[in-house]
Amino acid sequence: MNSLTHLPHDHDKNIQNVLNSMPESKKFSEAASLFQQLGDGTRLKILWFLCHSRECVSNIAAAVGMSKAVVSHHLQLLRKSNLVTSERIGQEIHYSLNNTREAELIHQAIDSIFDITCPK
Repeated sequence: MNSLTHLPHDHDKNIQNVLNSMPESKKFSEAASLFQQLGDGTRLKILWFLCHSRECVSNIAAAVGMSKAVVSHHLQLLRKSNLVTSERIGQEIHYSLNNTREAELIHQAIDSIFDITCPK
């Protein structure tokens, strides 16, 4: 929104400054997409694991008690959201939390939600 936005009521609370700093709708859509990744318990479990280790699909699947196919599907979604990254090591692909501001914030939130101190 911008300074041309007019609200139906003027409560003299400097709301125009708030409106002027409101991000574009596209940014809210991007944030909603990111939050959707956290709305699935499986992805949250995988993210928690990857916050604390770098592993291949087989080890992630064993750690979270799911099939490699299911874990691979969730990892693909997390990669699209730029929350995890992958690296080929020999014949395996290892996954870890991405080194982005968003991923770090999620790491902090996950540790806080589960009331743990990161073992790194």
